[in-house]
Amino acid sequence: FDYGEGNIINDLILKLPVNTVTAIVGTSGGGKSTIADLIIRFYHPTHGEITLDGTNIKKFNLNQYRSLFGVVTQETFLFHDSVKNNIAYSGENIDEEKIVGAAKIANAHHFISQLPDGYETLIGDRGVRLSGGERQRIAIARAIMKNPPILILDEATSALDIESEQKVQEAINRIIKGRTVLVIAHRLSTIRSADNIAVLDNGKIVESGTHDQLMAETGQYKRLHDMQFKKHE
Repeated sequence: FDYGEGNIINDLILKLPVNTVTAIVGTSGGGKSTIADLIIRFYHPTHGEITLDGTNIKKFNLNQYRSLFGVVTQETFLFHDSVKNNIAYSGENIDEEKIVGAAKIANAHHFISQLPDGYETLIGDRGVRLSGGERQRIAIARAIMKNPPILILDEATSALDIESEQKVQEAINRIIKGRTVLVIAHRLSTIRSADNIAVLDNGKIVESGTHDQLMAETGQYKRLHDMQFKKHE
């Protein structure tokens, strides 16, 4: 795939087995988020194809295809509306019990309960009245309400402080069970338990394996890992 100025993705082969967690890591600008965009059909590959259960994804109705996905990104888009309506946005069913249940799974119920009007609190344009970690947990609750079989987490914790990251990661660990998950990761601490980690470099996968397997090698993943954790020593 290219944006018209040279390939971003080159000779890529990536499989996402059902009900497993696959993580993609690599340096900035290496094409990680582009892969997520291609899977969701924001773009189409210049060459090759993406298939779902063996069928080219171009053959599916776009709305029906996208309904399979829940997406949580670094930049969460929230509306100037109540907490309740922001969580229920992705579905027609706004059953309050389900909304509260989704918020509890997302580690959001406690802070929502402390807001001036609870679930009826207006959060401002793009959720400006909430912290970054709170906005992310609202986004996760929204994804839970949608109950998608496939979940894409694109740098979902990279902009958060350590305390907020831990709360969001706890929520993520709850919702990934029983789903097919793609994680685009900057902080390697968030993907140690992934079933498979693919290391992307200049649009190509140069390494893949579990955390322990990749740490046993002297490749890019180990170098990225050592660089990140040396900063925190």
